[in-house]
Amino acid sequence: MDTYQLEAAEVRVLGALVEKQALTPDSYPLTLNALGSACNQLTSREPVMQLSDADISAALDSLIARKLVAERLPAGSRVAKYEHRLNYEWNIDGARLAALAMLMLRGPQTSAEIRTRAGRVYTFGNVEEVETALEALADKYPPLTQKLPRQPGEREARWCHLLSGEPTLTEISGGAAIDVGVAGRVAALEAEVAALKTRLLELEERLAE
Repeated sequence: MDTYQLEAAEVRVLGALVEKQALTPDSYPLTLNALGSACNQLTSREPVMQLSDADISAALDSLIARKLVAERLPAGSRVAKYEHRLNYEWNIDGARLAALAMLMLRGPQTSAEIRTRAGRVYTFGNVEEVETALEALADKYPPLTQKLPRQPGEREARWCHLLSGEPTLTEISGGAAIDVGVAGRVAALEAEVAALKTRLLELEERLAE
């Protein structure tokens, strides 16, 4: 089976772009700083990551080359902004896009977990709607998702994305995600604060104009 081969940073960037498009449409597309904050935030991310500007820039270059992300330079703006193009390249939107984004941001999950965590990104009416979306993604070629074998002690089977190739043994067995530790979380918080300061300066400049 053919699979995609995106790096972890590229998957995180795509997931963050999809999420922020729904949650903060007024500030979308995202600047590099805003994207860094979204990728490294401490909530709704598994695992928590600590990506540098260089990491994110490299991921963006790769995704732009694959036509999965586009760079924009809005009129009057001095910084480039970035948006995903999954709706064009993979022909997915709505429920399917939201379900894939949850898997990109938080790893393997059950349909019920995806429905609960999707929140304002997309309102799923029921678990069956999530399953339908995931199955549609699995039916694409190459497939974008896969249902993992139900493990001993699990009430429901989990789903995973296939953007980084076939799932690992750890993912299939439900192994714990890697935690970056206290130092990593502090660094991520500092990055969020820096990104917020940059965003505030951008807004002040707009108001001054």
